[in-house]
Amino acid sequence: AMPIVYALVARGRTVLAEYTATSGNFPTVTRVLLSKIPAEDSKMSYIYDAHVFHYIVEDSITYLCMADQESKRRIPFEFLEDVKNRFRSTYGDRALTAIAFTMNEDFSRVLAKQMEYYNSPDSDRFSQVQSKISDAKEVMVQNIEKVLERGEKIELLVDKTDKLSNQAFKFEKSSKKLKNAMWWKKMQMYMLVFTVVALVLFFIIAMACGGLNFKSCKSSDSRRRLLMFPDTFDALDSIDAVHPQY
Repeated sequence: AMPIVYALVARGRTVLAEYTATSGNFPTVTRVLLSKIPAEDSKMSYIYDAHVFHYIVEDSITYLCMADQESKRRIPFEFLEDVKNRFRSTYGDRALTAIAFTMNEDFSRVLAKQMEYYNSPDSDRFSQVQSKISDAKEVMVQNIEKVLERGEKIELLVDKTDKLSNQAFKFEKSSKKLKNAMWWKKMQMYMLVFTVVALVLFFIIAMACGGLNFKSCKSSDSRRRLLMFPDTFDALDSIDAVHPQY
């Protein structure tokens, strides 16, 4: 069985190259189908009787093939991707202005060769291996991304820890400064209270002693000494009597 039996490359309704591996009215059906395919980039499959038309539109160029319904969609679309890459690398922008069947003589042989390859069992096994390799690459990329994300989280955590340590150090330093300032403020308050109390006591004693020169306290102190030492003052009087002053 041949999964892919027909293929073409077209610009809108203008067929640039085509190849069919079996007889049938496929060209007629594809002409009608080309008129229904939108010009914007797309990828789609249409069922027609026992066959399915698969196509890719890219940069206004349509790459189309027809395969039986039993074939998997993966193989026809891999065939179309291969055809697209070969056609673009060979003709480039010439396909945008070429007239009908300009590339058919050369590129129909490419279509036949690639169709034969993708219809072989080896192609399916190779595609499966490629799919597994792609899946493995995706898993590896995902695993690496997860590791990188964990590394980034660890770096962020370390950065936050450093910031917290710096903030703790600054807080401790500011706390010591605040403690010293509070201690000096407390000492200044004590000194102020002590000074006020001392001044109050000074003024109270001064008022009790008759003023700031303490006159009453001094006179009372002299009388107290006279009462305590009367013999001393009598001796002084006798000396004055023996030695009169001239």
